[in-house]
Amino acid sequence: MIINIRSSGPKETMKIGENIAASLTSGAVIVLTGPLGCGKTVLTKGIARGLHIFDEITSPSFTIISSYTGDRQLFHIDLYRINHPEEFDELGLEEILNSSLYLNAVSVIEWGEKAKGILPEETITINFKIDSGKHRTINIAGNIAGLKS
Repeated sequence: MIINIRSSGPKETMKIGENIAASLTSGAVIVLTGPLGCGKTVLTKGIARGLHIFDEITSPSFTIISSYTGDRQLFHIDLYRINHPEEFDELGLEEILNSSLYLNAVSVIEWGEKAKGILPEETITINFKIDSGKHRTINIAGNIAGLKS
């Protein structure tokens, strides 16, 4: 299933993230793709809010993996600075993805297309396209029950 949603700004993108969170099951893996500054971290903030996580969510570009706890655990992963597949082993990325179901967790991976060889088959892919200014087209591919365009 593919859903296309248009966002006219960060507040709307946050709300889209909250709506996505309401339909996620434990173990869900979401890959966010799109250019720098397109709203990937803003959407993740909305997903966190939807999971009742009220910590400050920031881009984990330098830490690479951040973990937050609310109704479920959220792993926020940013692969922007990862250049070689061997680095996934060093990070323990595959272990995080495989244990998410048992940890009652959700994983959101920015620049996740870099990890396509280790992503679960059921991965939800969300691609951002900058239309103009604050306007974005957000394409969601995967099984997110109850989400509408």
